[in-house]
Amino acid sequence: MTGPGSPDVVVVGAGIIGLSIAWQAAAAGIHVTVVDPDRGRGSSWAAAGMLAPVAEAHFGEEALAALNVAAVRAWPGYAARLEVASGMPVHFRADGTLLVAGDPSDRAATDRVLAFHQAIGLEAVRLSSSSCRRAEPLLAPGISGGVDLPDDHQVDNRSTVLALISACEAAGVMFLSDVVTRVAVTAGRVRGVDLATGGRHTAGAVVVAAGSWSERIEGLPGSARPPVRPVRGVTVRLQAGDGVPRLQRTVRALVHGRTCYLVPRNDGGLVLGATMEERGFDLSVPLGGLADLFEDARKVVPALGEYSVVETTPGLRPGSPDNGPIVGRTGVPGLLVATGHFRNGVLLAPLTADEVVAMLVAGPQGGDPRSGPFSAFRPDRFMPGAERSGPERSGPVRTGTPG
Repeated sequence: MTGPGSPDVVVVGAGIIGLSIAWQAAAAGIHVTVVDPDRGRGSSWAAAGMLAPVAEAHFGEEALAALNVAAVRAWPGYAARLEVASGMPVHFRADGTLLVAGDPSDRAATDRVLAFHQAIGLEAVRLSSSSCRRAEPLLAPGISGGVDLPDDHQVDNRSTVLALISACEAAGVMFLSDVVTRVAVTAGRVRGVDLATGGRHTAGAVVVAAGSWSERIEGLPGSARPPVRPVRGVTVRLQAGDGVPRLQRTVRALVHGRTCYLVPRNDGGLVLGATMEERGFDLSVPLGGLADLFEDARKVVPALGEYSVVETTPGLRPGSPDNGPIVGRTGVPGLLVATGHFRNGVLLAPLTADEVVAMLVAGPQGGDPRSGPFSAFRPDRFMPGAERSGPERSGPVRTGTPG
């Protein structure tokens, strides 16, 4: 299926999903080439690194919540293996998350969230205002209580991306700084990819892991084209100076119905975020959204007024019609997709890589497409007449607390 020197697999996209697949495929003895014009610098770089199967459990998305819980359990071992393979830290932290309410109406919303989480078997514990402040002393005295989410963790997403690049290089993965203009399909089978610089890179299999751009790649048959869309999010990176008190735990907050999250880093940095907008591929940063975000965050943690703004980073999350990932074989032999991870790309990276590499090793006919953790999230669920794994979403969406 491949000529001399040709890769067994071309992975299109070098975000955390594509890099995880490439690393684990190379470790399984597969010859891998990754194509991306700016590896690691898309939504994976803009993310906050939250591993939040509980906080991101939304009404009507029970199947996704179960997948996310399985994913967070894979992270400790994945982080340890990656640190050994790369010789670099990823700063995995399993110290849980506090979900706090800004006022009594927000408390009513968080109580509904708590009831939902407990009803589907997720661990969540109601806390009083004083208990929240004992757990995180920097919280404002006026907060109206909250919820302890001990199974929601975090990792430094940028450190993880850099470690993945290093581990891939050590495993023999080849990187091409180029753009895939077309997936080459002839005689009903994938043959490789065409590149913007010209020429075809032949391969026996192609994995489309290009995030929000996956749907735009030419050459994909209609049945194999993942229905993903870009959802713009903006994170702000802050830094605590000498003597400035530091947040100790990840805090997610609901303030007058708006959500925000604050993710502390080991070096005194902090990632602030929450914005999500349906604006196509526009990567501009609107002032209004940032002003609301800063205002809400300071109401929850007043000490943020002493932090310095280091960077503002927009990114495009790949959303699917039902907010679930799109992972698995397509109807074209040798063509797989791994996209649509939306709010959970960092969280789902290890499990997605396991799934895709198992399919690559098994070959086009191996394995049962209806088995495994992604059985409810196969690409063909969007075919006419197929059952959906969750409610279809259109229009604006938001992150943080559901309900």
